Amino acid sequence: MEKTKALNATKWSVDQAHSTIEFKIRHLMISHIKGSFKTFDASIYTTGKDFSTAEIDLWIDVASINTGDVTRDHHLISSDFFDIENHKQISFTSTTISKPDADGNHELWGELTMRGITQNAKMNVQYGGLIKDPWGNERAGFTVTGIIKRSDWGIIFNSTLEAGGMMLGDDVNITCDIELVNSGSK
Repeated sequence: MEKTKALNATKWSVDQAHSTIEFKIRHLMISHIKGSFKTFDASIYTTGKDFSTAEIDLWIDVASINTGDVTRDHHLISSDFFDIENHKQISFTSTTISKPDADGNHELWGELTMRGITQNAKMNVQYGGLIKDPWGNERAGFTVTGIIKRSDWGIIFNSTLEAGGMMLGDDVNITCDIELVNSGSK
């Protein structure tokens, strides 16, 4: 990160009130369970306002998981899933961001760490734009989507259904709506 910070770096802060990190996973092979993480933050630097130069270090507090069911949330933080006693955070550090395509979309690659396992992960980033808010703050908006296989991070809890198939799918769909606020140049 030092090269960007040292040369015309712009620091961006996550607007917590206008940002979400959500996921969904197939349940009983017929529907989906959705959830979110309520506590997260990131260190984000760009060269000027060029988001294809962004250097991102994101962390998520696993204990902040919310699926709308307290019993399920407790099971998800257990050793069957996220193993919060040994792994309190999920982290993502960007490695590569593509230049935008004609529609303003980027491919974001980085190292995603869960349960102490780090794997390369690809996310798709749709740039929403840059605007001044009514209070004079510069803001940027993004929608980040991707699909990961939970088994790649050692999250393998499952049960076979009587009719065939598995109780939980392996694919986890991730959707993040992120609003950033320009915190100034370094």
